[in-house]
Amino acid sequence: MQMDMPAGLPKKEESLAGRVALVTGAGRRLGRAIALRLAREGADVVLHYRGADAAAREAAAEIEALGRRALPLSADLRHPAEIRGLFEQAARHFGGLDILVNNAAVFFPASIATVTEEHWDTALDTNLKAQFFCAQAAAPLLKARRGVIVNFASVGGLLPWPNYIPYSVSKAGVIMLTRCLARALAPEVRVNAIAPGTISMPGDPPEWEADYIRQAPLGRTGTPEDIVAGVLFLVHATFMTGQVLAVDGGRSL
Repeated sequence: MQMDMPAGLPKKEESLAGRVALVTGAGRRLGRAIALRLAREGADVVLHYRGADAAAREAAAEIEALGRRALPLSADLRHPAEIRGLFEQAARHFGGLDILVNNAAVFFPASIATVTEEHWDTALDTNLKAQFFCAQAAAPLLKARRGVIVNFASVGGLLPWPNYIPYSVSKAGVIMLTRCLARALAPEVRVNAIAPGTISMPGDPPEWEADYIRQAPLGRTGTPEDIVAGVLFLVHATFMTGQVLAVDGGRSL
């Protein structure tokens, strides 16, 4: 007996052909992986970067080799004026926007004894303020095409990390920002967040992975593909908004 797919869940045959996505921090690491996967699914992609010019252009070339359009654009997301310029250029080039992935972030240790004002401002401006002003700039474009925002929170926003206080506070703020935006932009725009656990990336300190494996019920770190799959789920899950999807191997338990 054939079972119907429950409403709101993604179907395997769904494609992103004809859609335009903007991924912040797309030159490296998870942002690059997300941008490339969105292109493989059919989307044209705006690759935001800052200080990773060569990497962003290499990613753009890979996307174009897939037969999709790519536009690498540089902006300092700590400054709302540069954010507005980023979205204006994207709209001029592609004529609209369907998907915003707020991925760009900074991550560094800072405990109660070591936090400086610079630490605090850098984490909050990059990880939280930038996500709000990107959403604000994107909102008219997304409303016109009933688009979607995927914000990057973190397990560090769900659990208190006393050795990473500014980071934890900024990511907790992303969770509430996601809920506020979901209410403010409904029904035209869906807004959800993904909260990754520790993801194994080349060059990361091995002690991060060892510590995470000890604490995660699934006994392993995540991969970029794990997170990309979560992003795609949220892009396609049409009956979800204001939610946080923890992709963390059970660490937040």
